Amino acid sequence: MKVTVVGAGAVGATCADNIARAQLADELVLLDIKEGFAEGKAQDMMQTAALLGFDTRISGSTNDYAKTANSDVVVITSGLPRKPGMTREELIGTNAGIVKGVTENILKYSPDTIIIVISNPMDTMTYLALQSTGLPKNRIIGMGGTLDSARFKYQLSQHLGCSPADLNAVVVGGHGDTTMIPLMRLATWNSAPVTNFLNEEQQKQIVADTMVGGATLTKLLGTSAWYAPGAAGAALVESIVRDEKKLFTCCVSLDGEYGQKDICLGVPVTIGRTGWEKILDFKLTADEQVLFNKSADAVRSMNDVLKTL
Repeated sequence: MKVTVVGAGAVGATCADNIARAQLADELVLLDIKEGFAEGKAQDMMQTAALLGFDTRISGSTNDYAKTANSDVVVITSGLPRKPGMTREELIGTNAGIVKGVTENILKYSPDTIIIVISNPMDTMTYLALQSTGLPKNRIIGMGGTLDSARFKYQLSQHLGCSPADLNAVVVGGHGDTTMIPLMRLATWNSAPVTNFLNEEQQKQIVADTMVGGATLTKLLGTSAWYAPGAAGAALVESIVRDEKKLFTCCVSLDGEYGQKDICLGVPVTIGRTGWEKILDFKLTADEQVLFNKSADAVRSMNDVLKTL
């Protein structure tokens, strides 16, 4: 197996580190536009191999896509964070150019690859990747809901005093502070509904804290998070290369599912060797469907910016 991570910054490097430690690939390529940056990160990681006991071969490349040839999976983390004074349109315009260029170059050398998109705004960048490449929709996966669901489990674990690993909880909808929908009704603690153990006030607080999880970390760190986003990307890679068929919330193309078409949005999907394999219908309540539709409207308005570029 060969995996490429595009973007050797904090998220990309963390994702690559997780992939190497779990030995998910024989060969791992880290690519970046900054001269020597990916090469340096790759060497640093390779120098941990003797200490951590992995055999994955890691190499770095400065914008040489030929070195990514025949990648089974490509994770795209490249793009700029929103800066003070930058409009939504400017952010989308900048990152759209980056993501479009990356996907075009990747497919020159790896036409059969599966693409995982982490770049922000993630829902719109996933939609762009699908529209610009013409790939089968199952081979384009946006990571967002995987991360949001992990943050939901974290918040639940803090209130319940339990292990996050004992929880099942999902977030659907867009990957944004106002567009994500934590499904408290369906969250369980080893099969028992978490609502059995949490009062209404706690439930509302958990949902609110989950929705601003990314913004909270940005305020604390002064930059975007990287450990959890990188781990979320690696978890999707693992389910693909090991054909695990695990259930994740991912941003995928909808064609009538959950009442939406011509949009990429977070829904429960199984992930296996061919990419995302099927969408599960969680039978949203009327109120949840209203929230999902509002989320879709917000994401669609961002996608409309692509038409002006």
